[in-house]
Amino acid sequence: MRKLVLALFAASSLMTVSAHAAPADTAPRTPLTELGKDDPYLWMEEIEGQRALDWAKAQNDRSLPILQNDPRYAGLHASALAIVNAKDRIPGVSFIADADLRNYWQDADHVRGVWRRTSLVSYRTAEPVWETILDLDALAKAEGKNWVWKGADCLAPESRYCLVSLSNGGKDAVVVREYDTVAKTFVEGGFTLPEGKHRIDWLDKDTLIVATDWTPGEVTTSGYPYVVKLVKRGQPLAAAKEIYRGAKDDGGYGVSPFALRDHDGVVQAVFVLRPLDTFNAETHLVVGDKTVKLPFPLKSSIQALVKGQLVFSVEQDWAEQGLKTGDLAAFDLAALKADATKAKATLILHPTARESVQGVTATRDRLVVALFENVKGAAYAYDFKGGAWGRTKLALPANSTVSLGSASDKDDRLFVSVTGYLTPTTYWLADAATGKLDQVKAAPAKFDASTHVVEQFEATSKDGTKIPYFLVRPKGIKYDGSTPTLLYAYGGFQASMTPGYSATTGKLWLERGGAYVVANIRGGGEFGPSWHEQGLKANRQRVYDDFFAVSEDLIARKITSPRRLGVMGGSNGGLLMGVALTQRPELYNAIVIQVPLFDMVRYSQIGAGSSWMGEYGDPQIPSDLAVIEKYSPYQNLKAGQKYPEVFIETSTKDDRVHPAHARKAAAKLEALGYPVLYYENVDGGHAASANLAETARRVSLEYTYLTRKLMD
Repeated sequence: MRKLVLALFAASSLMTVSAHAAPADTAPRTPLTELGKDDPYLWMEEIEGQRALDWAKAQNDRSLPILQNDPRYAGLHASALAIVNAKDRIPGVSFIADADLRNYWQDADHVRGVWRRTSLVSYRTAEPVWETILDLDALAKAEGKNWVWKGADCLAPESRYCLVSLSNGGKDAVVVREYDTVAKTFVEGGFTLPEGKHRIDWLDKDTLIVATDWTPGEVTTSGYPYVVKLVKRGQPLAAAKEIYRGAKDDGGYGVSPFALRDHDGVVQAVFVLRPLDTFNAETHLVVGDKTVKLPFPLKSSIQALVKGQLVFSVEQDWAEQGLKTGDLAAFDLAALKADATKAKATLILHPTARESVQGVTATRDRLVVALFENVKGAAYAYDFKGGAWGRTKLALPANSTVSLGSASDKDDRLFVSVTGYLTPTTYWLADAATGKLDQVKAAPAKFDASTHVVEQFEATSKDGTKIPYFLVRPKGIKYDGSTPTLLYAYGGFQASMTPGYSATTGKLWLERGGAYVVANIRGGGEFGPSWHEQGLKANRQRVYDDFFAVSEDLIARKITSPRRLGVMGGSNGGLLMGVALTQRPELYNAIVIQVPLFDMVRYSQIGAGSSWMGEYGDPQIPSDLAVIEKYSPYQNLKAGQKYPEVFIETSTKDDRVHPAHARKAAAKLEALGYPVLYYENVDGGHAASANLAETARRVSLEYTYLTRKLMD
């Protein structure tokens, strides 16, 4: 039930109707062969080319001893390792069948991890009794593979048979194999898919709906599937029946089929989403072995099915239905299937300008919504009666981040987690029908938070927009600019940066006297879709101006100073760090650039880059390229600047953001005569770490670097 298709950078998009589409750019397109053709480091774009790997190894051999030989590294690494391997972490669980709770767990004894289960009664105890379903360390050893767990999709309602996704080294591409959780073995002759970026769901025990590369190279230009077929048990993949075909030049994360089930596990509707770019997609309803396009607006997202109501959110105005950007609404599913053009939506929630929907799930008879109010979380239970939605607020702790977990199909209970910067995560069992709350788990503190306090401020961006940010600072701070301060931000893909407890940040940074700041800049989703849209494409500079405004506000308040201010960001946030380096280097003395985008002129040609053109624009379109060239860090690196020594990280196995971005950034900086530290993990995928040991090493390297630059 409630299988939602999540984009890798952002919330999923469910859309259609060309009348809402942006007009096509009619200017001549720049040939791909012309973009970056004079780049001397094009050879770094061959991910596992010998020359590129030799270069990366040489960089690791040069950089790692600098950090690992620092006298503080050993202590930081020991602390990080103890935290990530701690067995007193809260094991997050999912409701399965009647009384089965499942969890995937990693620690020092299970480096790759173990998939396991327990009962709710046992889970409530201090020491739950766990039964192993699948030991990934044992599997990897037996098969000689560096398997990384990527999840399991189980057939409701019993959830005995599951499609287990395994990644070799942490890549997004996975091998899919059917597993029997009762017999605890892979099903002989069961469903299997070779390595690929599959999109898959169960229709029944003997039928899957699958989007994959059915023949070599049958993927979009960004490397994702666009052909959907039905696969029958015992049938070779070559015999699968095609029911939908997108196009090779489709953007986004590939065509995604999924089934919506009721809480008894009965399929009520099957959909196929065809992304046109990062945020725009068509929604198709599967009818038999064909599909019918539905009249959803370009930007909307199916969220849940409850009491026959198909709940969805809209990321743009939908005048025909009287809905505004950010609204949550519902269709009667039966009416929608009967005649989508006549179905009338019912409004559930219209957020204010400082609110945004951050999570939606459904229990058996209730809809539950996580709503952020000025970047602070709350949760509401909605009941559909008499054609209208009434709501009740769940009495959870205030001034925290509230995240919705697994919901039961049998009743109205769901798990909810609550966390804050200085408050360890608590795990609650909530009853959405009665409002009853039961705290079932509380994570122990991993650092001394008594010395710090959390404050929320606003900075004024270049265009006058107020940008909120959270400051976690020592209580005894001297307002003389001397506090070592780490500023983190993301600023893209409608991803919200909300309060959360980070044991490693607390132990390795806050406890040692540092301050930590999270900026809620535009491009994120903190205040709904409009907050994101204000930083798209031609407006990208606003995102960076917001970040600089927060940096300047910290300095103006004398919380810190350029000498003591460092910044960190990954992926799209790594691009942000590159822009900070090239546009305002005088503000910072340390910059951690994690798995970044960096060469934006060529970003659409490497990795999964072409799937993000809805966010950044298309470099082949001259007007888009003119904007991109102004901020692309790689093209704007220059000699004679006061760049701080940066620390750049990536992974060879990152098949999402290509490691060439990081490689080329480091190589060009070196060629221009700047000092640079570089670390390329040969495994780990886009997370830059394939297991907990690698995570501990990466984190300790980062905080050793920050200590050297900001605390010394």
